[in-house]
Amino acid sequence: MEEAIRLEHVEKRYRGFALKDVNLTLPKGSIMGLIGENGAGKSTILKAALGLIHKDAGNVFLFGREFDGSDSSLKEQIGVVMDTLSFSGELTLKNINRIMKEIYRNWEEDTFLHYQEVFELSGNKKVRELSRGMRMKLSLAAALSHRAKLLVLDECTSGLDPISRDELLDVFLDFIQDEANSILISSHILSDLEKICDYITFIHKGEVCFSKRKDLLLDSYGVFHGTKAAIREMDSAAVIGVRENAFGADALVLRKRAPLGLPLDPADIETIMLYYVRGGGKR
Repeated sequence: MEEAIRLEHVEKRYRGFALKDVNLTLPKGSIMGLIGENGAGKSTILKAALGLIHKDAGNVFLFGREFDGSDSSLKEQIGVVMDTLSFSGELTLKNINRIMKEIYRNWEEDTFLHYQEVFELSGNKKVRELSRGMRMKLSLAAALSHRAKLLVLDECTSGLDPISRDELLDVFLDFIQDEANSILISSHILSDLEKICDYITFIHKGEVCFSKRKDLLLDSYGVFHGTKAAIREMDSAAVIGVRENAFGADALVLRKRAPLGLPLDPADIETIMLYYVRGGGKR
C-alpha cells in the first residue's frame, strides 16, 4: 500500500495542551477525515504535518520521503486550505493568478479559471469583498490549480450553505479519481465526512482515539437502548460509553463483544464521537 502521508509518534507541547504520540497513515487515492471537539488538536496535527510548526517529537513522511516543511519539491505537491485565508484582502483573482504563476512551477491558469467559473468567483472583486464561504472557495481553487497530489483542508466547508458544500464534496471525489491523489480533511460537519471519507481519525484531548477505515468503524459499533442494570451485566470490554436518561440508559457497544442477539441500532460517526467524549468513552 503506497502512502500519501504518514505521521509517526508526532508530539507538540503548548502551555495547557499537548499533542501526544500521534500516529496515522493516509494511503494514496483515499480521503481521511479528522474529527474531534474544538481544541482537540486537529489543526495542530495538520500544521505539524505541513511543517508549519516545530514538532517536539516524531516524524512526518510525504509520499515515502521524510518531510519537515523545507523540501520545495514536496511542497509543490501539497494543496493547502486552512481555516484562515492567506491572501491579502486587497488582491483580486486576476492578481492572485499572476502571483501564483511565479510561486508554483506547475501552476495551471486554465485550471484556476475553470474553478473560478465553477465556484462563481468574480475575477475583479477584491478578496476583502468576498464572503467567508467564497474565500474558502478561492483558497480551494488555488490549491487545485498546481497539480497537487495531496490536499490538506482545515474546516474548508465551514460557512458554506448545504448546496455549495455538496458541490465541494463532488470536487473532492473527482480529485481522488486519479488514484495518485489524496485528501486529509478536518471538519466539524461530520455528515460531510461520512459521505466522502475512506478513513476516519478521531482526536480527543491531543490523542488519537482511533484511526480506522470508515466502513469498518461503522460496522464495529452499535447503540443499545435499555436499563442501567442490563448495561452493567454486559462485559465491560463491550461497553465503550454510556449516557443515562430519564428512562434508563443508552450505551455505545462493540458489536464483536456484545451478547449474542443483543438488539443494537446503527451508530453513525457523530454518535460514536459523542459517546467517546460525553459518555465516558474508553479506548
